[in-house]
Amino acid sequence: MPENIDSMQLWDSNRSYRVVQWATGRIGASSLRELIRSAQMELVGVYVHSEAKEGRDAGELCGLPNVGVTATRDIDSIIALKPDCIVAMQEGCNVEDVCRFLEAGINIATSRVDFLEPDRMQPEVRRRTQAACLKGAASIYATGASPGFSSEALPLVVASMSRRMDDMTIDEFADIPASCPDVQVVDGMGFGRLPGREFDPHLLAHICHGFEQSVNLVAKTLGLPLDGFNLLGETANANKRFLLPGGTPIEKGRVAAQRITVSGMRNGKPIIRYRLNWYCTTDVDEDWDLRRSGWRLQIQGETPIDVNVTFPVAADQLSASMAAITAYRVINAVPYVCAAKPGICTTADLPNIVPKMG
Repeated sequence: MPENIDSMQLWDSNRSYRVVQWATGRIGASSLRELIRSAQMELVGVYVHSEAKEGRDAGELCGLPNVGVTATRDIDSIIALKPDCIVAMQEGCNVEDVCRFLEAGINIATSRVDFLEPDRMQPEVRRRTQAACLKGAASIYATGASPGFSSEALPLVVASMSRRMDDMTIDEFADIPASCPDVQVVDGMGFGRLPGREFDPHLLAHICHGFEQSVNLVAKTLGLPLDGFNLLGETANANKRFLLPGGTPIEKGRVAAQRITVSGMRNGKPIIRYRLNWYCTTDVDEDWDLRRSGWRLQIQGETPIDVNVTFPVAADQLSASMAAITAYRVINAVPYVCAAKPGICTTADLPNIVPKMG
């Protein structure tokens, strides 16, 4: 076990953690419900940005009975609570708020992809965050389902059955309309647009940022330092007209699937790649193996491995399930973050994260 982890602190059955939920959107509400239900966690505060949510009870914000904890937009009142950890699922990254919590000695477990791996973080974000961690003697760890489990924990565990490999490919498959509203699918992600245009380089860089950090982390941990990255965005078009769940049409010949590949390069060849296969329908004009939502990990080499992870839930339950698997990994990381030495923690730094189910 790494030196920066106190195993007795982690597994003390009498230990509970005073936590604050930061943001109560789709994933944040799922997290908030579980923090209220958990015997290991004591919810002491909720930090929100919306005026409409300020002053409302935490239970009301996540579909549970009132619990006597009200949401606030006042960061000073949250700091005054002196929680052990902030569970942060905010949309967008407010680095100054993050650093205020860290400087106050409050640990953070977050689903934000900005803090996955220091070497590939934005340099100023890294500098500011590390300084805040040292000032407050606090730690921050970013994880979730994707990036997180699928891009770091899964490949590192599967690679433990190998000694040498030629390459590793992690495919993510996501039925986008099953978990996103029509407006986000069309306006936010660009489905339904005319084909033939260059993949938006800003969108490509935005999507790839977190996965670059994960690929770099896996490569470093396996002792395979990278020479650089290759980013590729591709699209496929609908073979026939169809409707999104909210009734928005996607016309025949319009973009209905997108494939984004982050390849970590070594000696001029991709050694580790993460490939996002996002689709609105599988009936497209490219011969892509578009599977049900989940992940497929393949290792080529001396010990070939092919692992598939799927979610056996009905389509109308997929959105809630996806929110939960992201939120719960962050919650399960809380004891590990609280036990770590000050700084930006990575999946390679911490022991294998497991839930306390008893």
